[in-house]
This record gives sequence, C-alpha cells and structure tokens, in this order.
Amino acid sequence: MSVLKLGIPKGSLEKATIELFAKSGWEIRLTSRNYFPEVDDPELSCSICRPQEMSRYVESGMLDAGITGKDWTMENGSDIVVVENLIYSKVSKKPTRWVIAVAGDSGITRLEDLQGKTIATELVNVTRRFFAERNIQVDVVFSWGATEAKAVSGLADAIVEVTETESTIRAHGLRVIHELMQSNTQLIASKGALADPWRREKIENIAMLLQGALRADRIVGLKMNVSHQKLDKLIEVLPSVTAPTVAQLYKQDWFSVETVISEHQVRDLVPRLKKLGAEGIVEYSLNKVI
Repeated sequence: MSVLKLGIPKGSLEKATIELFAKSGWEIRLTSRNYFPEVDDPELSCSICRPQEMSRYVESGMLDAGITGKDWTMENGSDIVVVENLIYSKVSKKPTRWVIAVAGDSGITRLEDLQGKTIATELVNVTRRFFAERNIQVDVVFSWGATEAKAVSGLADAIVEVTETESTIRAHGLRVIHELMQSNTQLIASKGALADPWRREKIENIAMLLQGALRADRIVGLKMNVSHQKLDKLIEVLPSVTAPTVAQLYKQDWFSVETVISEHQVRDLVPRLKKLGAEGIVEYSLNKVI
C-alpha cells in the first residue's frame, strides 16, 4: 500500500494545523517526545518538524508534502509546488506580516536611513534580497531569538520580525518603519510527489478538504420555516452562496428554507427574518463547505 509522507509544523502552527486536519476528517494524535504522531489514515505518515525547515525536507523528497509558511519557502529558495494557500489564524484570519522595526527613540524613519546599519532577523536571505533590490547596503545578521531585545539594547540598529497585531513589537518600545512582506500558511508538495498519480490525487484531496474546513469556519447554516404567502419577501432579503434551498413541508402550505451565510450576518439578519414571518429559525455550525 502506498503511503504519503506529510510534514506537520512544530511550534505556533502545530495546534492550529492539527485542529484543521481534525475538522477536515483526520485525527492526528501527538504522543510525548515523539516526532511521528499517529494518524487515523493508513495512507498517511506524519512527521513533526520546524516550519523553517519544512520546504527543504519536501524539496529533498524526505517528505511528499507539508504545512509551512510562505516566508520560509522564500527564505530557503526551495524548488517546491504550492498546492494551496491556507490562512487559519483564529485571531485575525489575515496573513502575518514581516516588518522592519527600530527602537522608539531611534532617528531612523526611512529605509534609506538604514544605509550601513546592522539588521537582526531570522529571515536573513529574504531581508538581504529586499535591501539589495533597493541598493541599500546593510549588514544582516542572524538572530537566534529575542530579536526585539536586540534593537532595544543596541545590538542591532533595526530588526526584521514577524507580527500580526504589532502588540509585542510595541510592548518592547519599538516602532515599525516599513512592511517587508506578508506571509500565509501553505500546503506545499514536492515535484516528485506530484509526478506520481496516486500521491498527486491524495495531496489534492487533502487540499480540497482543508480548504473546505476553512470556508466552513467563516460561515454558518441557517434554517427556518415560512408560509407560502410570505416566502417571496423573505427570499428577497436572504443571502446565500448560490441560492437558498426551499422545500415544501408535508401536506402544509409552508416551506422549509435553508441557506449558508457569513457568521457576522446572523446578528442583524435573524430579527429581520422574524419580522418577515420566519419561524423555527435554527443556526448551526458547519464542518466543511466544498
């Protein structure tokens, strides 16, 4: 039996990735001090590795596919294929941002002010390319961690760090002067795996179900009953992905109406539907929308 080798990212993406796979239909079970979690699919073999290294393992063929960030694929310059973009931050549902920040009392306000300065970051290669393209000479040094502190303590004139809300950067007394790039989570695959028909189909099926689970996270189902006399007016105000589903109730002059809408619309929509004659309104969560 063929088995697909899948990389699960260790660290900040780990919990969200496992939760997303669970919603998509795969239960991945972590065990203490084990980098090879169990999964309830005999066609999958999972390995835990750092997202910074994921694209290298996929490119080499040690893994067929994996979850990592666009930033690390760019940093490594890996020759892989992006199968699907996955944005699943529970906080913002937006891409993360790599920004250039300086100490709050620094005189640096523009990119050009960094000429000849030292920049600390974990994203070394991308940062070097960014400044080279702008003909700004800088000394980019690798940071093993606590990057924000390097700008505060004077160990670097600026830093390049990843953020969603900038709250950590501001908490360290830093000031953002430029956004270097945006990044999002991706499902990547090796060219060799995609050249194999079985592996390609397996990877594409995983991508489809992951994306379906992501869509479902942002929308809900809404179901209600309405009389024949009030049906048309209710349908006029009822949003849907394509069109609402309408079915006549058994031996009744009433209809069951069902639709899928964005979660944020429910609060204002339900009172309107009630005034238009809807009864028995039910809101329910969805696992996947394909």
